[in-house]
Amino acid sequence: MTKPIVHHNPYYELLRSERVAEFNQRKARGEVKEGILRGGDFRGLDLRELDASGLDLRDAYFRGADLRGIDFRTTQLEGASFCQAHISGCFFPREITADELRLSFDLGIRVRYQNN
Repeated sequence: MTKPIVHHNPYYELLRSERVAEFNQRKARGEVKEGILRGGDFRGLDLRELDASGLDLRDAYFRGADLRGIDFRTTQLEGASFCQAHISGCFFPREITADELRLSFDLGIRVRYQNN
């Protein structure tokens, strides 16, 4: 199993310090590059208001994180774990079934995409 990664880049550090608005501004300017957050350790962070569109968060670890209201529909999330995360009001990619998300929330399994 892949272990969560503590990345060493300024964009990851913005999220780790819960400076979501600044991260969103820098993302809007095109500064956030593909894959720099993949596998990241986001345990217990308050990431509400995150603009997750187009981000690669595969294999990310969100145990206990506050993700309420985030739109993940265009985010790559395969392999992410949402154990005990606050996910009310979130939108998830169609490829993640409700059962799969529930297993991740309850047991910490990493979500798998289902092809329809």
